[in-house]
Amino acid sequence: MRFSPFRIDWLRLVGLSTTALLACTAVVSEAQQLRPPAYPLVTHDPYFSLWSFQDTLAAAPTRHWTGEPQALEGVVRVDGKAYQLLGRTAPEYRAIIPTVQEKPYTAQYVTTAPAAGWEKPNFAGASSWKTGAAPFTDNKTLQGTAWSEGDIWVRRTVTVAGPLPKGKLALQLWHDDDVEVYLNGILLTKQKNYNGSYEYFALSEAARGALRQGENLLAMHCTSPQGGEHLDAGLYEELPQPYLPAARQTGATVTATQTTYSFEAGPVRLTLNFLSPLLLDELETVARPVSYVTLTATPTDGRAHAVQMLLTEAGTMASNTPYQAVTTQAGRTTTLGWQAVGTTAQPVLGKAGDNVRIDWGQAYLAAPGATRLTAGLAPDLKAAFLKTGTLPAATKPTSGPAQRVALGAVLDLGTASKAVERHLLLGYDDQYAVQYFGQNLRGWWRRAPGMTMEKTLLAAEADYSRLRQKCTAFDKSLYAEALAAGGKQYADLCQLAYRQAIAAHKIVAGPKGEVLFLSKENFSNGSIGTVDVTYPSAPLFLRYNNELAKGLLRFIFDYSESGRWKKDFPAHDVGTYPLANGQTYGEDMPVEEAGNMLILTAAVVKVDGKPDFARQHWPTLTKWVGFLKRDGFDPANQLSTDDFAGHLARNTNLSVKAIMGIASYGQLARQLGDEKTATEYLALARDMARRWQTMAQDGNHYALTFDKPAGSWSQKYNLVWDKLLGLNVFPPEVVRQEMAFYLNHQQRYGLPLDSRRTYTKSDWIIWTATLADNPADFQALVNPVWQFANDSPSRVPLTDWHETTDARQSGFQARSVVGGYFIKMLDAHLAKQPKP
Repeated sequence: MRFSPFRIDWLRLVGLSTTALLACTAVVSEAQQLRPPAYPLVTHDPYFSLWSFQDTLAAAPTRHWTGEPQALEGVVRVDGKAYQLLGRTAPEYRAIIPTVQEKPYTAQYVTTAPAAGWEKPNFAGASSWKTGAAPFTDNKTLQGTAWSEGDIWVRRTVTVAGPLPKGKLALQLWHDDDVEVYLNGILLTKQKNYNGSYEYFALSEAARGALRQGENLLAMHCTSPQGGEHLDAGLYEELPQPYLPAARQTGATVTATQTTYSFEAGPVRLTLNFLSPLLLDELETVARPVSYVTLTATPTDGRAHAVQMLLTEAGTMASNTPYQAVTTQAGRTTTLGWQAVGTTAQPVLGKAGDNVRIDWGQAYLAAPGATRLTAGLAPDLKAAFLKTGTLPAATKPTSGPAQRVALGAVLDLGTASKAVERHLLLGYDDQYAVQYFGQNLRGWWRRAPGMTMEKTLLAAEADYSRLRQKCTAFDKSLYAEALAAGGKQYADLCQLAYRQAIAAHKIVAGPKGEVLFLSKENFSNGSIGTVDVTYPSAPLFLRYNNELAKGLLRFIFDYSESGRWKKDFPAHDVGTYPLANGQTYGEDMPVEEAGNMLILTAAVVKVDGKPDFARQHWPTLTKWVGFLKRDGFDPANQLSTDDFAGHLARNTNLSVKAIMGIASYGQLARQLGDEKTATEYLALARDMARRWQTMAQDGNHYALTFDKPAGSWSQKYNLVWDKLLGLNVFPPEVVRQEMAFYLNHQQRYGLPLDSRRTYTKSDWIIWTATLADNPADFQALVNPVWQFANDSPSRVPLTDWHETTDARQSGFQARSVVGGYFIKMLDAHLAKQPKP
C-alpha cells in the first residue's frame, strides 16, 4: 500500500511561505514512497516510545516498541456520527485461570519424563512431583521456580467458580522453547520456538468443552534445549468490544520528527499529526519528554460541520503489565490542564531487563485552555463520548488494572466551515531515569531541583508554535542534505531512522552535572551503554550534536578511570538498563571495544576541531592503544559487535578496527602536539595495514579470517574510518577491490554480512557503501536496504538485522544503531573540516 503525502492545508497552518510550502511538499512527496515497517508516533526514550505497527492507524492498538499494547485511541464525531480514527481498543480479557502476572500460584512439576497420562486429571503418579511457585524460569530476578535447560512438566489444579464463559477463549502463554498445553487432558495448543513476552492464542470450541465448573487441571510440557527458559500459562475469555466504522485513511507520511495521517470522515477532511520535537541542536528540547498530537479538520463541501475528537491514553502507558494497579491524578493552571496515571506501587528503578516497560513515574495527558480532561474506565469514557460528544467531569481519582483505566480528552473543534485545529500534549515524568553506580540520576530535563512535570508541560505548550515550524523546516533540511549525500532511497532511510535512533537513548545529568547519553540495547539483551552499540549509532550524533556524541563515551571513560573496571581494554557495557552499576554482559569484547573507543574519540575531536576531549582521557587512551598494539592485529578467538554470528579467531575486519584504533591514537597525538608519538603510531598502523593486505588477500577479495577458509569473505565496514578521519592507512586499491567483489555478491535485500550466512546488518551495509568512490556504487548497495524496509513482512520498528533473501527480521528491533545510517552525511560533513 502506498499513501499520498499530507496536504498543503496543514502546512499552511504552521506559517510557511508559499515558496517554502511548495518546496517542502515536493520533498515530502518524493520521500514518501517508502512504506515504513512501523510508524513512530511518540518517541523520546526506551520507555516512552509509542508506535503503530500497521499501515492503517485505526486497524490495531498502538504499541510500545517491544510490541506490547500501550493504547492511544482516537474517535471522532462529525455531526454526531462516530468514526474510529486512531488505534483500536486493545482486546480486553477476563481471567478464567489467571497467569502469574495477575495472581501468584503454585503448581506441581518434574524435570524428568513422567509416565503416560501425566496431563490427565486422574493421573496417579503426581504425588511424588515437587511443588513450586510460578513462573518456571532461569531468570533470577523473578520470584518463581528455577528451571534450567531441558524439559519441564507442570500440573496446576484450579477451581473455576460461577457460570462458565460464553465468549471466545484464549490461552495466555509465555514459553521458551517448544510447549504443549492441556486442559483436563484435552490438548489446547502446541507452539514452537519461544516468545519473549506473554501472547494470547485463540482456542477452538474443544477448549470450551474441556472446561468445567469446579476443579480443572491445566497441564504444560516445555522443552528448552539451550539457555533461556520460562513457562507460564492461563485461560482467558475475550470480552466483546463495540464496533465503530473507521474513517477512511488517505495518507500517511513519516519525516524526521513527525508522522502525519490524513483521513476523510463524511464531509470533513482530517489530519492527525504526531510531533516529537527531537531537535538535536536544542539539548533542552530534545531531552524534554513531551510530544504533541494535533488534529486539523477541514470541511470539503463548504458547509459548517460539528467535529469533536476523543483521545484516550491507557494506564498501560505507565505499567509493565496490563494487570498492575494504577491510579490517576489531575491538575490545572490558568492556561493548561492535565491528567496523569501511574502505578500505585511505584517501584522506582525496580527492575532491569530488555522486554520490559516502565512501571514507575506518571504518564501525562495535557491540553491548553478549556479542553475537557478526565480519567475513568476506558469503556465508560468511550461510551459517554459516543453518546454526548463530551466527557463527564472527573470528580475523584480512578484506580484499577492498567488495561482498564484511561485518561481522556475531548478536542472540540466547534462548528466551522474552514480549517480548524486543536492539540494535546503527551508527557512522561520518570522521576529518576537510571541508577549510575549506586546513585539514582534524573533525566537531563529534570536535573534542576525545582523542576516538575507541570513546569515542563507549561514550557512545552509555550513552545508549541515555534517547534512546529522549526521541526518542519528541519525535516525538510535533513531530507535535502541526505538526498544530496546519497540519493532518494538513502534520504528515505535516514528520515525513517532519525527518531528511532535518538529514542533508544536517555539523556541524563551525571554526578558532576555532565551530559551522559545512555543507550538501551533494545531487543538484544537490554544492556545499558553498550560500546559496540554506541559505535554504529554515533554518526547521527557526530553530525548533529557532538556534546551527545561525547555523552556516549563519558561513562565508559569514567568506568575505567574510577578504578571500578580494571582491565586494559574498555568494558562492553555499564549494566542492564536502567541499572548502570557495572558490566553485566557475560563476556568481554577486548579488541572490539578498544578499537571503538579510540576511533570514536578521534571522531569527536575531529568534529570539535580541538583535542581537549582526548587530553582529558589521554592516560586511558594510552592504556587501550597499548592493548591493541599487543593483541589487536591478529585477534584471538573472541566476539565482535556481530556477536550473534558467534566467536571468530583471526577476524580480518576486527583486525581493521584495531589498525584504525592505533592510527586514531596517532592522529590524536599529533593534534595534541606530540609529534614523536604520532609518527610512531601512524607508522605502526601503516605497517600493520601492509601486513594485513598480504595475510588477508584471497584472490579477488580479502578473506573473512587470516587463515582464509575457502571462499570466505566479509564486509570490511571498519575501513570507513580510514576515509572519514583522513588517516590514509590503507591504499585505495584495497577498497576498490572489495567494492567490486561486494557488488557481485548482493542478494535481493542487501549484501550479506559475510560468507557464513545470508543475513545482514543494514547499518554495516551503509558503512560499507560509504567506502564507494562514486554515487552509483553507493546507491547500488543502499537501494536493496530501502527495498528491505519497504517490503519486510516483519512489521516492527526498523530492525537492523534482517535476512537478505526474503526481508524478514532475523532479530533486534527499535535499536539505536540505525543512527549509523547517517555515516554518509557525516562523511560529507567531515570533508568540510580542516585536515588534522
